[in-house]
Amino acid sequence: MTMEIVSGRTGKPHVTSQQFRQFVEGIVGQESYILKSGEDLEPELGSNNLLKIRSGMMAHHGNISSVKIGTYDEVELTNGSQGMKRIDLIVNRYTRNTETEIEKNEWKVIVGTPHENNPVAPAYTVGNLQKGDLVDECPVFAVYYNGINVVEVKKLLSVNQTNKDLGDKVVELNDKILQKYCKTAGLKYYSSQWMHGTVNVGVQFKGQTVQVTLVYGDGYPISQTYNVSATRVDASGNTEIWAYGTGYIANHVMSVLVRCEI
Repeated sequence: MTMEIVSGRTGKPHVTSQQFRQFVEGIVGQESYILKSGEDLEPELGSNNLLKIRSGMMAHHGNISSVKIGTYDEVELTNGSQGMKRIDLIVNRYTRNTETEIEKNEWKVIVGTPHENNPVAPAYTVGNLQKGDLVDECPVFAVYYNGINVVEVKKLLSVNQTNKDLGDKVVELNDKILQKYCKTAGLKYYSSQWMHGTVNVGVQFKGQTVQVTLVYGDGYPISQTYNVSATRVDASGNTEIWAYGTGYIANHVMSVLVRCEI
């Protein structure tokens, strides 16, 4: 066997379901997720006997299936039992026909065993599509009954974040770190070559190490060499900063960026 091209023209149909699922697993992951699309497969209880599943898309073991945008699927529920509690599972069921090799996905309700107090969710088929299993079921919703009434429909899969969502979160986290651990301190004249200031860096750890970096000088060349040092942070988050300039720095305001090592 030799390496096969997947994303190129070969002169004949050649991209297999397995190859596509490998590609999806490498990007989305091998687990089960609702992909951010449409209405995220949001469930809507029409009655104790009917569940609507709004538009959206999901991935399960690399297999992609969807409810078309602007539509919804209807799933018929089984009646509850008077005086009993029950948990049913609604699974996304994958099957492959061994004769035709036709694959499909469909919703299937797996009815749980009624119990007076402590019902448990029913078993389902766990398959491995990359090994060629013919059936693979993914639980997407759990339907909870108390007597004849449905009291809750719980979505069992999380909505996978897009690259933009993850990028926005990284920016947000970086901003929070900067706001918490970075402060700008204005140092004031102390002597002809020394400036001094105290800044609260917002870290409540006694003995925390502090890094100090010169940002700019006010009315004085930025190219000037300054040796900036800081004491360690006290229990209240305060640190004392001293700056020594090789030239005359009197009557100038120096700003420094204080960063705590985290």
